[in-house]
Amino acid sequence: MTDDRIEELRSWVPAARTLLIGDRMVDPEGETWDVYNPATEEVIATVGGASAAQVDAAVAAARAAFPAWAALSGEERSRHIHRLADVLEKAADRLLPSIVNEVGTPVSLAEYLQVKMAVDEHLRWAADAAKTDRTVHLGEYDKPVPTMSDVVHQPVGVVAAITGYNYPLNLAIFKFGAALAAGCTVVLFPSPRTPLTTLLLGELIQEAGLPPGVMNVIVGGTDVGVQLSSHKHVDRVSFTGSDAVGSRIMAQAAENLAGVTLELGGKSPSIVMPDVDVSQIAVEMHLRWSRNGGQGCAALARLLVHESKYDEFLEAGAAAFDQMVVGDPWDRATNIGPMIRPDHQARVRGFVDGSVAEGGKKLLEVTKPLPEKGWYVNPVLLGDLPPDARAVQEEIFGPVAVILPFKDEEDAIRLANDTAYGLAANVWCNDPTQARRMAEAIRAGTVWINGGGAMRPDAPFGGYGRSGVGRELGEWGMREYLEVKHIQWRI
Repeated sequence: MTDDRIEELRSWVPAARTLLIGDRMVDPEGETWDVYNPATEEVIATVGGASAAQVDAAVAAARAAFPAWAALSGEERSRHIHRLADVLEKAADRLLPSIVNEVGTPVSLAEYLQVKMAVDEHLRWAADAAKTDRTVHLGEYDKPVPTMSDVVHQPVGVVAAITGYNYPLNLAIFKFGAALAAGCTVVLFPSPRTPLTTLLLGELIQEAGLPPGVMNVIVGGTDVGVQLSSHKHVDRVSFTGSDAVGSRIMAQAAENLAGVTLELGGKSPSIVMPDVDVSQIAVEMHLRWSRNGGQGCAALARLLVHESKYDEFLEAGAAAFDQMVVGDPWDRATNIGPMIRPDHQARVRGFVDGSVAEGGKKLLEVTKPLPEKGWYVNPVLLGDLPPDARAVQEEIFGPVAVILPFKDEEDAIRLANDTAYGLAANVWCNDPTQARRMAEAIRAGTVWINGGGAMRPDAPFGGYGRSGVGRELGEWGMREYLEVKHIQWRI
């Protein structure tokens, strides 16, 4: 990408401001609000949200479209979803700047993490998964009379897909990809902090020619979200965000006994065992938790290091902080962008200041001056904190990590599980038997060993405890949008 092209894209935002309801792009009738570029603090758009009547209309459109969409064969749904992926692929040059300018993710990370992975890997996997026959033939049963049984899977119905701000395209696709493949229809609702990419997505969905009402896109504030998650004609609510909001959404959905899939927060540990050469992993570990400015639910920002390796790890990790470049997301040298809003910037800094006030120390940090504009926070590694300290226990969602020493394997597992969350974890260990034993003992939905790998579209993602309910991705994510029916007949 040339310098001229980057300058052209630096201020580009989608023109889309309309909602997708049924077969029409309609002007919003609800409240308006400003959308900011977190790297410049400038207002980049003013958008309008759905009115209460438009929320009802979107749900009604999804409800009306459901029978025909559910009746399609898996092959037919797969073709529709692949066609949508084709349209999104061609629009990558618009989706990328939209995300960079409204989320602040550095372009060097966003190209793959925010766009290519979402479309090329996860949406296309869901498209292929639509073709799977999930019927289970149970065979004969002879009490009290001979019978045969099948177990079939049928789509839940209308899904409210509510996404977080940090990965607007990924989180949307994780939800509607599986829901559409299962035969459900969807009302997509993004975080009001980052609505522009989703509004553009609405136009692209219509361009892809999905049957009217199968996908609906609305935006709005808290009132719209509450109306959608408690709507009597919504059969399942899928939400990604904080555990505090997730608990409220669960209560709202419970009014109608609607099912929920909640992908919430994390305080994920990364354990370093004494047989590991920390000089080979320390830099990678720090660059991992600080990615996307630490605004990732599975950030491995709770570092548990064996006491014999503690000092060596700190020394080896210092090089990572020299490599952390905080600033302009359009500069390819940048690997840490801004926080999404000033209140979140203040919250992240509050964790650091509070920890130091309580006796903690900044063991490693970036000390270069921050840009004059933008809601940036310099990365910090905090230490000398007790296990029950707020920064050790609560999700910070910023470029701040904590480090604690441990004595042995039992102590490491105890510390790893000493949290209300259980989303992800990592074990660095050269003994495969010990590493696997530890992975089994950690209460987390995903455990990587020695860094693991990419986020597989065929593997489940979700967590224990306050990290959520249910799973996304893979066959397990598909099952969230399917009802199970037993059919039995006499023979």
